[in-house]
Amino acid sequence: MSDLTTLLEVGGPVAALGGGAAYARAKHPAAYWSAVGLPVSTVRLLSSYGSVMEACGLTVAPSRLRVLAVKATTQREVRPVPPRRGIIRPTTTGLRIRLRLAPGQEPADFAASAERLRHAWGVHAVYVTTVKPGVVDLRLVGYDVLRRVRMPRKAAHGPLKVPVALREDATPFVRDYRTIPHQLTLGATLSGKSMYLRHLVAGLAPQSVALVGIDCKRGVELAPFAPRLSALATDPEQAAELLPVLVNEMGDRYDLIKARQGIAPGTPDEEITSDIWGLPDHERPVPIVLFVDEVAELFLVATKKDEERRDEMVTQLIRLAQLGRAAGIYLEVCGQRFGAELGKGATMLRAQLTGRVCHRVNDEASAKMALGDIAPEAVQAACSIAPERPGLAVAGDTSGGWSRIRTPYLSLGDAAETCRESAHLVPDLPALKPFRPDVPARPVETAAPVFLPRPVTD
Repeated sequence: MSDLTTLLEVGGPVAALGGGAAYARAKHPAAYWSAVGLPVSTVRLLSSYGSVMEACGLTVAPSRLRVLAVKATTQREVRPVPPRRGIIRPTTTGLRIRLRLAPGQEPADFAASAERLRHAWGVHAVYVTTVKPGVVDLRLVGYDVLRRVRMPRKAAHGPLKVPVALREDATPFVRDYRTIPHQLTLGATLSGKSMYLRHLVAGLAPQSVALVGIDCKRGVELAPFAPRLSALATDPEQAAELLPVLVNEMGDRYDLIKARQGIAPGTPDEEITSDIWGLPDHERPVPIVLFVDEVAELFLVATKKDEERRDEMVTQLIRLAQLGRAAGIYLEVCGQRFGAELGKGATMLRAQLTGRVCHRVNDEASAKMALGDIAPEAVQAACSIAPERPGLAVAGDTSGGWSRIRTPYLSLGDAAETCRESAHLVPDLPALKPFRPDVPARPVETAAPVFLPRPVTD
């Protein structure tokens, strides 16, 4: 009886501790990783590093000098040599290890064994990054960071840079317009496409940039950001008037660059430029970011007159995509589908959009429209996005690289408030003033009326 009592006294706290750990792992994975997962995975990695590398085929035969030294000093068996390991660096989401490759190895060998390493060391995922020739970084992620997105505190900020989402390897996905000037974002209804666009607008609002919107859904997506927009078109008719103005603005900027290129003898090399970023600060025009929401609405036509207008708008969009980068004009094109069936010019416009972000789509053809021409293996990843994970997407570019990302939640009210606070940063662009959206006056909050009691009389 006494033994049973002792067992119950000991087993109660152990069961409670195990239950608490299971609860923390399910509800608070970051805290669980810091308290339990990190030390356990570190010990497992240190104790099994050599054997795991050998089992994964990531070892090489030892050098002759090493063989002679081992045989001369010990009677141990000469075993294959794993890559030299650097210091283990813990992070809030996992571990980082730097490895120096042995002769004959390449980073692709480690990328091919990433799934084996994940199971051997008990982590959520393993990612391989090349640092320099002969050196790679192994990034071990302890839990699913895309289940509950928490953006890193230290994310790349700067002119035309917006940390808009989190990658599956726990690094921020930064939308850099200087590196990738134009982008296509696709996604079905409730896939998180609007949330992605909301982050872009809120991230650009505090910067010195002109924001222009074309939202053919009567402005329901972009109208809340009206205080920060330099121009807004809410139907195809207004878009047909706005796009030629942007094309003319692009031409004026090219004239400014050409005037600067009137190179005189003795002009320093750093003053010779072919885009606006080489101009002096006092001469450089403000960059323009054009947001096109539901681009298919610009292609759909019902009459012959509409078809002529459509062809003009598509031609102007293609010109902006081909020539706008040097003039500081960048495109962010969003829609549910974007393929050849939209009409003439759709495929040509898509070819000019370097960046691609594909949220959940309704069919495989839509995923192929976004990713099929740059990263065919990413199409299946885009088709496997579950409806209960809005904001999850596959991001790629024309280099062929791709990764899963997820946008954190940002309420429409918070994004609109950011735009209201940054309304004073709207640049003075005379050509766009006719298209400046009306900003309704903010209702003045008044106190509730106070009713005084009537005096009691006879």
